[in-house]
Amino acid sequence: MSAQTTSPRTDGSGAAGTSRPRRTGRAAASDVAGLGIGRAVLFVVPALALIAAFLVFPALWTLYLGVLKYDLAGSNAAAPQFVGLGNYTDALTDPRFANSVLLTLAFVGLSAVIGQNGLGFVLAATLRRAAGWVRTLVSGLVLLSWILPGTVVVFLWQALLDRNGGTLNALLGTPGAAWTLDHPLATIVVFNVWRGTAFSMLLYSAALDAVPTSHLETARLYGSGPLRTFRDVVLPRIRGHILTNTLLITLWTFNDFTPYMLTGGGPEHRSETLPVYVYRMSIEGGQLGFGSAISLIMLVINLVIALFYLRLLRRRGG
Repeated sequence: MSAQTTSPRTDGSGAAGTSRPRRTGRAAASDVAGLGIGRAVLFVVPALALIAAFLVFPALWTLYLGVLKYDLAGSNAAAPQFVGLGNYTDALTDPRFANSVLLTLAFVGLSAVIGQNGLGFVLAATLRRAAGWVRTLVSGLVLLSWILPGTVVVFLWQALLDRNGGTLNALLGTPGAAWTLDHPLATIVVFNVWRGTAFSMLLYSAALDAVPTSHLETARLYGSGPLRTFRDVVLPRIRGHILTNTLLITLWTFNDFTPYMLTGGGPEHRSETLPVYVYRMSIEGGQLGFGSAISLIMLVINLVIALFYLRLLRRRGG
C-alpha cells in the first residue's frame, strides 16, 4: 500500500504556493469587480435605502391615501374612512378633472413637443453657422432663462404682462390689456417655451456636432437642398436625440407647477393643468385622499407616456 501524498495547488502560470480558491467561470463572469456578494450588497444598500425612503414609501403612502376619505380638517382628518375606488371614480367623473387633462395635453403638446422642440432645434442649427460672439450671446441669454429660479422668472413675467404699466403693453401700444386673464393658456404656453428651450438647444447642438461633416459635404456636392439633406443625412443621425429630448421635456412639462405662480390656474379654471388641479383639491380644498387618487392617475399617465417613447426608441434601435 503506497503512501498518499498531497501536492500543492498551482496557479495558471504553474507557480506553487497559492491557496486562493478558484471560482467557476460563471461566477467569475458575474462578479467582474471581484467584490463578492456581501461587499456588493453593502455598496448598493445606501442607494436602495434612499430610493425606498424618497420614492417607494411616498408612492405606497399615496396609494394608501387614495383609498381613504382623508381631509385636512374635520372628522375625516381624525378618522379617515375607507372608500375603496370611490376617489378614483369621483375624479374620472369630475368635469374639472377632464378639463385639466385636456388643458395639460394642450399645454404639453404646444409648449414642449412643438415649441421647445422646434425652437431648440432651430436655435441649435442656426447658431452653428453664426459668428462666435453671436453664438455666445444668444446661448447665454437662452441659458439665463433656464437657470434662473422659478420665482424670479415669474416675477419678471408679471412685470412684463402687467395690465397697468407692463412692458409688453407699452411695446405693443395696448394699455390695459390683461394677458393672463384674456389668454391664460397662451400665456403659460409662451412662458414655458421661453423657459425650457435651453435644454433642447443644448441637446440638439451636441447631436448636430455628431453629424459627420463629410456626409454633409457629400450631400452638398450631389446637389441636395437643405430639406433633403436634413431628411436623408441629419435626421437618421439625430432621431434618437429627438426621441430622448421629447420624452424628457414631455414628462417635465406634464408635471410642471410653475404656471400656477403666473395665472393661479384661472380665470375660471382656464389654465388649471393637472398639477395645479391636484394642489387646489389637496391643499386649498383640504381633500388629501382625493388629491392622492389624482396623483396616482397622473403617475399612470406618466408611465404610459414613458413606455410609448421607450417603445419608439427600442424600435429605432432594432
